[in-house]
Amino acid sequence: MKHPLELGSPALGVRLATMIKSLVLATLMLAGGAAFAAPQLGKDYSLLSPPQPTETKKIEVLEFFFYGCPHCYHLHPLLSQWEKTMPKDVQLTFVPTVFRDSWEPMARTFYALESMGQREQLHDALYRAWNVDNIDLSDEAKIADFVAKHGVDAAKFSAAYNSFTVQTEVTRSEQMIRTYRINGTPTLIVDGKYVIEGLQPEDLVRVLKEVIVMARKSHHG
Repeated sequence: MKHPLELGSPALGVRLATMIKSLVLATLMLAGGAAFAAPQLGKDYSLLSPPQPTETKKIEVLEFFFYGCPHCYHLHPLLSQWEKTMPKDVQLTFVPTVFRDSWEPMARTFYALESMGQREQLHDALYRAWNVDNIDLSDEAKIADFVAKHGVDAAKFSAAYNSFTVQTEVTRSEQMIRTYRINGTPTLIVDGKYVIEGLQPEDLVRVLKEVIVMARKSHHG
């Protein structure tokens, strides 16, 4: 008579199969736990104090950016891809950052194009101009020439660029930088209180998704 666990016995085969299945399930659970682990305060995000009111009933995501920022450039395609499939209860708003006077022309450009309904048309091109093609976009004349080559009416652009509306938006952007205590780009602010910064592009988008889940729970709580 064979021992129940003797090599080659059916009982041993069943026992080994059960053990392997358990190990596989445990591995999958650990992997799943790592993939969907909650973001860590102080590591993945910080909290803005005091929280700021949002301008929408949706979950507001603000991206503070600068076209000439290489980190923003590398984040841009991933954030754009996410934007195409972002939840319907989320609103993404771009805020051009002005840390010094030389950055103001790009903020004016952003708001001028937005007022003309052509911001999306030039968004990718402006990132590429700064980070790939090294095109000088340091003043209005150079920028007007650039946007004209991309199908924008240069005269209408210049009028918008110098308008009171655009100046108001730039001033508001500068105020938001102070209010949200933005120290670098890119920085994401979720729901007026969650701050995500200093992460690699893939990690930043991952944490953004997870923080949105947290914000949604507080909305419904």
